[in-house]
Amino acid sequence: MSIGKPIKHDSAELHVTGAAHYTDDLPEPRDTLYAAIGISQQAHARLRSVNLDAVRQAAGVIAVITAADITGVNHLGGAMQDEPVFATDTVEYIGQAIFAVAATSVEAARRAARLAVIDYDPLPHNLDIQHAVEQQQFVLPSKHLQRGQPETALQQAPHRLSGHFQLGGQEHFYLEGMIAFALPREHGDVLIYSSTQHPHHDQKTLASVLGLTEKDIVLECRRMGGAFGGKESQPALFASIAALLALKTQRPVKLRLDRDDDITITGKRHCFDIHYEAGFNDAGLLQGVKLVYASRCGISADLSGPVNDRSMFHADNAYYLEHVDIVSHRCKTNSQSNTAFRGFGGPQGMMAIEYVLDDVARYLQCDPLAVRRANFYGTNGVRSQTHYGMEVEDNIIQRIVNELESSADYQQRRADIIAFNRNSPWLKKGMALTPVKFGISFTATFFNQAGALLHIYSDGSVQLNHGGLEMGQGLYTKVAQVVAEELQIPLSQIRCTATRTDKVPNASATAASSGSDLNGMAAQDAARTLKQRLTEFAASHYGVDAASIVFQDGQIHLGTAKTVSFAHLAHDAWINRISLSATGFYRTPKIHYDPQTMTGRPFYYFAYGAAVSEVIIDTLTGENRVVRVDILHDVGQSLNPALDIGQIEGGFIQGMGWLTTEQLWWDNSGRLRTHAPSTYKIPVAGDIPTQFTVKLLDNNANVEHTIYRSKAVGEPPLMLAMSVFFALRDAVASVGDYRCSPPLQAPATPEAILNAVQAVRDTMQDNA
Repeated sequence: MSIGKPIKHDSAELHVTGAAHYTDDLPEPRDTLYAAIGISQQAHARLRSVNLDAVRQAAGVIAVITAADITGVNHLGGAMQDEPVFATDTVEYIGQAIFAVAATSVEAARRAARLAVIDYDPLPHNLDIQHAVEQQQFVLPSKHLQRGQPETALQQAPHRLSGHFQLGGQEHFYLEGMIAFALPREHGDVLIYSSTQHPHHDQKTLASVLGLTEKDIVLECRRMGGAFGGKESQPALFASIAALLALKTQRPVKLRLDRDDDITITGKRHCFDIHYEAGFNDAGLLQGVKLVYASRCGISADLSGPVNDRSMFHADNAYYLEHVDIVSHRCKTNSQSNTAFRGFGGPQGMMAIEYVLDDVARYLQCDPLAVRRANFYGTNGVRSQTHYGMEVEDNIIQRIVNELESSADYQQRRADIIAFNRNSPWLKKGMALTPVKFGISFTATFFNQAGALLHIYSDGSVQLNHGGLEMGQGLYTKVAQVVAEELQIPLSQIRCTATRTDKVPNASATAASSGSDLNGMAAQDAARTLKQRLTEFAASHYGVDAASIVFQDGQIHLGTAKTVSFAHLAHDAWINRISLSATGFYRTPKIHYDPQTMTGRPFYYFAYGAAVSEVIIDTLTGENRVVRVDILHDVGQSLNPALDIGQIEGGFIQGMGWLTTEQLWWDNSGRLRTHAPSTYKIPVAGDIPTQFTVKLLDNNANVEHTIYRSKAVGEPPLMLAMSVFFALRDAVASVGDYRCSPPLQAPATPEAILNAVQAVRDTMQDNA
């Protein structure tokens, strides 16, 4: 009835009319207070004294709290327990929380928070990744993964290259900022409305901070206005502060950050410095590769461990690396604790190998696509095992690239671009086709589980709850489609309710592109339980063979003799005291992973895709534009093509922003200066290519038993935007008639493009 149909988002009309309720739109009790955070103004310093007298005496202020007011423990959870809610003796970045205030208005709270008198004893601070590596300043121990004999392979290779490049980070820039609304309840319990991707993590953290148990705390979230990983671990800080103030004052407390504070306080995508050595033959086939990743993690581990692990897992992208050595450094810096971001380290890992192959192609003076194709994984057990020991069983990257190369007319357009560049002195075009192979599952195996709660009411309507969070991606719609399909009822009969920790306990984060995979299967399990229960009742109540009962199009066919509506059957079951409520549960099969050896099967399956991007640059100004994009992407058997295409388009544009315009910049004092829309440039409507074609790969059901043989679509499309970066690099290379590799850094801002153009000109002049 509904699976595979391009059904609109369940909140589409609410979104466009402004009627959708987010956390800040919820009705406020009349005694609600409003919170603000007092943050550090030093990148690294000892706190000689913190005088909050003026804050407490400010107009409208009801309460002020510091670490001394924490009734439990002063840390934000996580395996390392290395980041406090409030700083005590030392601050480690500009933006770190020192205290919080609750007042009768938002303005009063924010004004009061600025009145603190803090005496700092400045200490040396560092934001440089390589300096952290040299000083062995890490939030976690470095990791090393090796297969084969890379050093021997490098020495024996006919050709050898080495290089270094930098990848910038990325601000999440969700439209709805961080917010938590805490309401104290009887017995010391607390209800938190929060914009969060992981309510159970927040619940656990709150229990620790408040000195309570998880049963005493309920978190609820109906929808988020975007998240992209930024609301996986970090909302716990804001929920903790709101809850502490609510319990102290016994009044509801709302903490909503303004955009500047949000960007200043919260973590980003990890910046990376990458060094490589590569040995290869005349065809560009890699024979040995060494990669050294060093990432800016900030002041604490947060999610840097799994993020950097995934960068190591995705160092292959779509390529077989027979002899490979990968080192990963997780650097401590005096900046925000970096965190999850769409792709979760995968984009950084993939960019490294793509940069290597692009350099190899420039060195060999051949089409980069030919080099990429030469290194693809094989099939049927030939060149098909990853460097971490997982077999690539469903490799379709050759098929995708071949189809896209043809449909996008890659070869002819490439020839046309080369001809154009020879006759255009200042404007240069570039084009690149890059693939994506992305592993789907949480690398922390225990997170690969989900629950659901399903109620059928006596009128045949259905209420659905599961542990997944809706952040605009359409998860609620997809999971409701699953239930509608299983029960064979119209989607309009199903209401998906707000995600709450007291309905589905211990739920994993909505992350790792696994929302539909996990929650869809859990909801299907609950629906099948109820369908079986109704079937058994109908067989007994109506006196027919259970095997003859068919649910179809809202009707229940009781053999050939009689048909009743779903509502009629539900009513009869209720009258006869049949339970019409069921839970569902799912755990991902097959996966296993040893974090010590970094080997196993961390992913259930792979999602694939490829993109061709064409760009044009002005070599006098560095200005550039993406003029055409063609994408072919693998989503298995799509649950909802409309939502899937929307995710592909959005993911691509977000990835394009990361690699072109979105630049994080700290000044010498350690202050992040790109902390507002005026200085931090995300893509806007005018940046979307005028020719933007997105197609889903046909006839490609998932070989694994996922929900209706679909594949995840949240994260993989972001990495399709690598094609934009390498198209820009191709355009810059044309300045030197494609005879050298441009040292283009990411993000490829106009300034970075100008620097790369000048470097190419200098190289050509030196070689003249």
